[in-house]
Amino acid sequence: MRFMMIVKANQDSEAGVLPTEEQLAAMAKYNEELVKAGVLLAAEGLQASSKGARVRFSGAKRTVIDGPFTETKELIAGFWLIQAKSRDEALAWAKRVPFEEGEIEVRQVFELEDFGPSEAVEQHVQLREQITKTSAQP
Repeated sequence: MRFMMIVKANQDSEAGVLPTEEQLAAMAKYNEELVKAGVLLAAEGLQASSKGARVRFSGAKRTVIDGPFTETKELIAGFWLIQAKSRDEALAWAKRVPFEEGEIEVRQVFELEDFGPSEAVEQHVQLREQITKTSAQP
């Protein structure tokens, strides 16, 4: 099972305040633990919403809304994508994140198998295989 551990934004992340050297070192140590355990699939921090945009859909109409966005409690500052045996294991990893303050939301990622067999699912399987081949090339 894959889980996304979503780091919620706060005033500092939205202001573009970068982590201290000590915080970066603690995160590197934590990420190394995830790698050694064989559970880390991806991990990234995100720039402030002032550098982002949203695309709103209404029928055929597409509207681009430039950041910043005011509701920081609804924003994402970063994430980890991990492979875990269970929700409990994913939560155990989330509890080990070296934060003094903040919030992490843990959500299970849908797997193609969750949808049952169909032509559309098979197309997604083929696309994933193409992505895997492309990302494996030097």
